[in-house]
Amino acid sequence: MSYALITGSSKGIGRAIALELAKHNYDLLLTARSGDLLKTAADDIQKLYPVKVHYLALDLAEINAPQKLYDWCSENSYPVSVLINNAGFGSSGLFADASLEKNTNLLQVNVIAPTQLCRLFIPLLQKHPQSYILNIASTASYQAVPFLAIYAAAKAYMLKFSRGLSLELASKGVSVTCISPGPTDTDWATTASVPAKALQLATKLNMQPAKVAEIAIRSMFAKKTEVVPGFVNKLGVFMVWLMPKKTSEKIAARLYEEKTA
Repeated sequence: MSYALITGSSKGIGRAIALELAKHNYDLLLTARSGDLLKTAADDIQKLYPVKVHYLALDLAEINAPQKLYDWCSENSYPVSVLINNAGFGSSGLFADASLEKNTNLLQVNVIAPTQLCRLFIPLLQKHPQSYILNIASTASYQAVPFLAIYAAAKAYMLKFSRGLSLELASKGVSVTCISPGPTDTDWATTASVPAKALQLATKLNMQPAKVAEIAIRSMFAKKTEVVPGFVNKLGVFMVWLMPKKTSEKIAARLYEEKTA
């Protein structure tokens, strides 16, 4: 059996995707920043499913991280037929208040690293009769989001990049899918320091990572190009499309702006 490579797979949606692929008898290559969490994830998966799981602790914010990941796979002759670009993080607040380093790291992890990984791994993926790329975007990719501006823009890039790449690779045996989850029961919002108002709304609308993963993998194998999981998320994306851009942006601004006394 060939391998599925999953970035950001120590927890959240990434870990749920790893479990979902293990159900489909895929051997797994996991990567994330925490070696301890990766080991726990690998052990848990192997207790449940008869698959091989290897992992590499790696921070995709490092400029040469994608090449390190590719070299690890190449040196160990792992036959990768599925690439899952899941790793990412958000940052809320005024763009100008965030440090240059933090903004650069966000772009490195959310945009540059997955783009480089696609370029590095496509030749390996093409060695299989059928292979897959799954990129994780966000419902935020469908509009500009004040106070979450760089994250929303990064995810919009991933959505457009995925659609273009899908057509380029359509005749080459590589299917490209982009899934755009909405609020999900992970620690993303806390890590991104999302304001209380937005956090409360997200908690009410949260999908479970396992459900997002199930939809993502089913859609990937069905060779769908663009997927928004969940009725509420689909409705939200439709409403954003329907209303004037300024209106949706002002609504988002009220939601994500951190009020100070």
